[in-house]
Amino acid sequence: MLKKRMVLSGLVLAALVTAAFAQEERGTPEQRAACTSDAFRLCASYIPNATNVEACLRQRKPDLSEACRAVFEHAAAAASVRTVGSHRYRGANDEE
Repeated sequence: MLKKRMVLSGLVLAALVTAAFAQEERGTPEQRAACTSDAFRLCASYIPNATNVEACLRQRKPDLSEACRAVFEHAAAAASVRTVGSHRYRGANDEE
């Protein structure tokens, strides 16, 4: 009975994490799958708040699985490319 309850609780928790990420459109299904076990292991107290789970995972980056760490590293690299591309650099003749 206890084992069934634990399995059921785990499934419900997994559904909540997946739903929270999906609801806020955080990453692809593959990216969410890569980080779901880390979210349970490291950030369960923040579930189902996807924003807080994501912040927790970022803070615990050294503890993440390789797959989940790769998700955050890829996202950071993509964000830096967008940031650099969006700035207008002033030339010597440009007024401020």
